[in-house]
Amino acid sequence: MVDDNEFLTSVEVAKYLRIPLSTVYKLTQDQKLPAFKVGKHWRYKRSSIQSWIDEQEGKKIEYSAISPSILP
Repeated sequence: MVDDNEFLTSVEVAKYLRIPLSTVYKLTQDQKLPAFKVGKHWRYKRSSIQSWIDEQEGKKIEYSAISPSILP
């Protein structure tokens, strides 16, 4: 059973999202990825990361719903 309150490290988020660790840090610093600091270490709530993914997918759907005739 996966606990929705499970916390992930930056390395674990990078593996989960299959992106470079540097991208995780960049998104975190830009406050685009939900995270918080414990001392000098970033932590990510698994359920918050999943919500962020869902939001990103929603943005993709909204963009793809635009009629191709109005795109440049």
